[in-house]
Amino acid sequence: MSSRPSPTAARTRTGVLLASVAALAAGALLPASAAAATPVADPHATAAVLDLDGAGRTPAVHGADGAYDTASIVKVDILAALLLQAQDAGRQLTDEERGHAEPMIKRSDNKAANALWRQIGQASGLEAANKRLGLTSTAGGPGLMWGLTRTTASDQVRLLRAVFDDAATTSSPSGATALNAQSRAYVRTLMGQVVPEQTWGVSAAGVAGAPNALKNGWLQRTTSGLWDINSVGQVTVKGHRYLVAVLSNGSASMSDGVALVERTARQAVA
Repeated sequence: MSSRPSPTAARTRTGVLLASVAALAAGALLPASAAAATPVADPHATAAVLDLDGAGRTPAVHGADGAYDTASIVKVDILAALLLQAQDAGRQLTDEERGHAEPMIKRSDNKAANALWRQIGQASGLEAANKRLGLTSTAGGPGLMWGLTRTTASDQVRLLRAVFDDAATTSSPSGATALNAQSRAYVRTLMGQVVPEQTWGVSAAGVAGAPNALKNGWLQRTTSGLWDINSVGQVTVKGHRYLVAVLSNGSASMSDGVALVERTARQAVA
């Protein structure tokens, strides 16, 4: 996967993503309409990085590790919660569940996310799963607004560890295990099959042709017209696998937010 798209791909990507933002009004997120007044940009970004092939398991955090709205990166967390519930019941995902999970991750389908958010028990179900996955600073969004889940960059690396780190042994106090090998492989596969127009973000920190897996989120706020742009995933640099989470808010445009996220990811991995 190339870390930088061609000009044609970039134009295609922008058009598709803006169309996706407009569709959020049909899902659980806030409508994507700009505020009447010209927004005053106040961009902020935080990155957390963990070298999976390094010695430690504590992520390096760049910036203030405060809480940000997730937008669509929460879809990875929703899928993890669904898989934990299926494991607890001793079953595989049904065809219907896979029919929601796959478009939810691959092309960020909001209707699919709505269905699975309800199925896992909304915020309470997400938070119960997160206790087992090792997350400590993530609060589910109110009601059906899964995209307003609040999280930190370091918590997103904890979630990525639960998916990508085979050495992780996170479990609940009751002894129930976290994601098994089959569940981890399923999430990894879907994150590696995101549609091309949504492969911006942390992939910019990887090298061309190396395997990457990611999930992005984007949301324009109705109150300010400013953008939340987030990206989480695994990239490969010089033979090392890095888990990278970049969260941002306050950008004047989506393109500004994407550029901020990609610049922050490259600097954090470097």
